[in-house]
Amino acid sequence: MNAGAIVVVGSINVDLTAHTRRHPRPGETLHGTGGQMLPGGKGANQAVAAARMGGDVRMIGAVGTDAQAQVGLAGLRAAGVDLDGVREVEGPTGLAIVTVAEDGENPIVVIAGANASVDAAQITAAKDVIAASSIVVCQGEIPREGIEALRALVTGRFLHKPAPVMELDPEALRASDPLVVNEHEAALVLAQLTPGTEMPETPEQIVGALREAGIASVVLTLGAQGSLVADADCTHRIPAARVTAVDTTGAGDAFIGALAVGLARGEPLPAAARLASQVGAFAATGHGAQPSCPSTEDELPRLPEASA
Repeated sequence: MNAGAIVVVGSINVDLTAHTRRHPRPGETLHGTGGQMLPGGKGANQAVAAARMGGDVRMIGAVGTDAQAQVGLAGLRAAGVDLDGVREVEGPTGLAIVTVAEDGENPIVVIAGANASVDAAQITAAKDVIAASSIVVCQGEIPREGIEALRALVTGRFLHKPAPVMELDPEALRASDPLVVNEHEAALVLAQLTPGTEMPETPEQIVGALREAGIASVVLTLGAQGSLVADADCTHRIPAARVTAVDTTGAGDAFIGALAVGLARGEPLPAAARLASQVGAFAATGHGAQPSCPSTEDELPRLPEASA
């Protein structure tokens, strides 16, 4: 099936990863392993995941003038992502400090570096590429003004993962189609769109509230319970594949990249979300955000059947 172009607007980082038996308590020092510098950043991770799954992908972002810039770009280059929209700015490349425990959980500290320069001017300069893309993907690791500038330029679908969630123009949030959030992120988005209202309790009520607030389509991720997908046509529960997680660092980004590929191929949102669930599960079984992304040659884990 022919696929439309995907453009990813977002962060390019270097991940400094340490592996520990468990996460340290406040003030505690633990021995660890690792220390590798690997390519990362939510934007770059999503672009790599989409390209490795066969997407025609362009990246819009920034790296610094330090030696780490080449590390940050290495995975994008290897995956065949078009880097014409990536600029070099004076200063350091973005950095993420990741601690991975034996259970696969991974708190992350992100230092923006060059990503802080991905502003409205850079987005506007790429308006032709953005307008020509079937899917535009964005996250929350670039400045607010850069994200808000997309609303006037996107002519296809705006796949928006607000992580981390920041204060945005409500109309920029309503431009999301789909909006991909976990339950915590959903609460923060609803607080912006419908101030003063009580947070719904069930996943079905959450996606319903987001739809009523003006979001065209929603993917609510629920961890081991899979995800709940809602648009104007229906609501579907998408199961999670049963895998043994090794490192969940890039699983969410792999999910987004695969979701973009499915949508770019013209698949309905539930079908694209099933592919995303498989790809995200595969990524959790390997180490590193980008090295763990599957390619079209890899066998993806199967999903159990789910009810509509």
